[in-house]
Amino acid sequence: MVTSRPKSGLKSGMEPSDLDFLTIGRILSTWGVKDKLKVQPESDFPGRFTPGLRVYIDRQPAVIRSAEWHQGKLLIQLDTIDRPEDARKLRGKAIKIPRSQVHPLPEGQYYHFQLIGLEVWTTRGELLGKITEILAAESNDNYVVRSPKGEILIPAIDDVVKSIDLEQGRVTIEAIDGLVDLNRKND
Repeated sequence: MVTSRPKSGLKSGMEPSDLDFLTIGRILSTWGVKDKLKVQPESDFPGRFTPGLRVYIDRQPAVIRSAEWHQGKLLIQLDTIDRPEDARKLRGKAIKIPRSQVHPLPEGQYYHFQLIGLEVWTTRGELLGKITEILAAESNDNYVVRSPKGEILIPAIDDVVKSIDLEQGRVTIEAIDGLVDLNRKND
């Protein structure tokens, strides 16, 4: 089955760009008086929030001291937070990890970041454009493909997506009758 995965893994270097990081959670608020942070996980692997994990907030490293679930919410403590005012400043901030730390997925499943920018070709050899966005839906994802003629929505289902080749930077689709024309969004 050809599917993509939403959400969630750095190239080494002193000044890594934001493209080298993935958001795994967002800080909602402070929690209690012990400088804990309430976090909304944005990862397919919420169990990744473990003590000792190095994360980045505004490109600054921090290590998770503790992590626990309380009434359905994730509470974490960071080694960089010593005062309640420090914790309050982080409200709304993204918690990121290097892409090198993503969990491997089963064959045929891909993270969204892996698919953005890939060229989309038909099985007949026609270049449709590049994937610029992925719309996640409960039934299936939809790839937004920017072409010279506008945007095309391609459903990420087995009947349509025939192959994904990350090394070649290419997705091959079966352009079933009307698919490209019906799903074209004019700019």
